[in-house]
Amino acid sequence: MKMYVSNLSFHTSDDNLKELFQKFGAVSSARVITDRESGRSRGFGFVEMDSENEAKDAIQGLNNKEIEGRALSVSIAKEKKADNKRW
Repeated sequence: MKMYVSNLSFHTSDDNLKELFQKFGAVSSARVITDRESGRSRGFGFVEMDSENEAKDAIQGLNNKEIEGRALSVSIAKEKKADNKRW
């Protein structure tokens, strides 16, 4: 299950994000989204866990939890729409 994580500290790395979610089970991927030009974190990312139950536990355990002074928002990621084109 893929989860969307927002309100991350700008110092959070992919490894930090993975470590945070591993407390709830096996993490298959964790990625903090960065700005293409500056390389700085954009304050959100995605985490994938193979087990739906572990992912639900992670959502319940981490949503609104304060990490580095910021209350995380964790939810099930929505599929990216293929028809959203930017001109």
